[in-house]
Amino acid sequence: MTDTPAQSARPVRATLHRVRRLPAWWLLPAGAVVGAVTGGAYGLLKAPEYTATSYVVAVPTQKSDPSAALGYAQAYGRVATQLAVLGDAQIWSDVSLDTLRQSVRAEASPDAPMVAISATATSPKQARDMSNAVSQALVAQARHSQDDTHVRLVRLSRATKPGEPSSASPSLTLLVGASAGGLLAGLALLARPRREPEYDETRRAPVPAPALATEGQR
Repeated sequence: MTDTPAQSARPVRATLHRVRRLPAWWLLPAGAVVGAVTGGAYGLLKAPEYTATSYVVAVPTQKSDPSAALGYAQAYGRVATQLAVLGDAQIWSDVSLDTLRQSVRAEASPDAPMVAISATATSPKQARDMSNAVSQALVAQARHSQDDTHVRLVRLSRATKPGEPSSASPSLTLLVGASAGGLLAGLALLARPRREPEYDETRRAPVPAPALATEGQR
């Protein structure tokens, strides 16, 4: 004998009724648990990433003002990720141009004529090779305009293979996920519509009985 649709819906309605009766604060631990599970799973499933960094420095020639090196270092920091440089670095690093665009970052120091070139990859060797290839291509590019700028670039430090991942560990992503889940649950708790108090027929206000007319009012 199969259950009717009304009978099948009874367990669902009972479950929903029990959920509605839970206190509102249960969203906070539930959100934290969901966020922790999500963050921990992300940290375990995502491949670790490694970052390698090389440095180049701008050196003025005898025909240049030493203070000009700082300005040219800022300019070369912006040029480092352009097609003219990455096109040459593609040959030396043996990776695609799109990979270099997505993985390489260049940052010039605000108070020293130095440019840091960082590359991120899932392999320590690939991260090192990309960083060194871009710094080498940048030095070669600066050499072409050295007679005009009177500033040359020199590789100050080559990138080495990183020994530890630069990406977040699973324990850190778990903590971040738990914090984010708890925060979102708290915001949802504050933004939820206020529930109207349930009407209780047993607590209805008593209706006064009609007053009896006196003899003079009849």
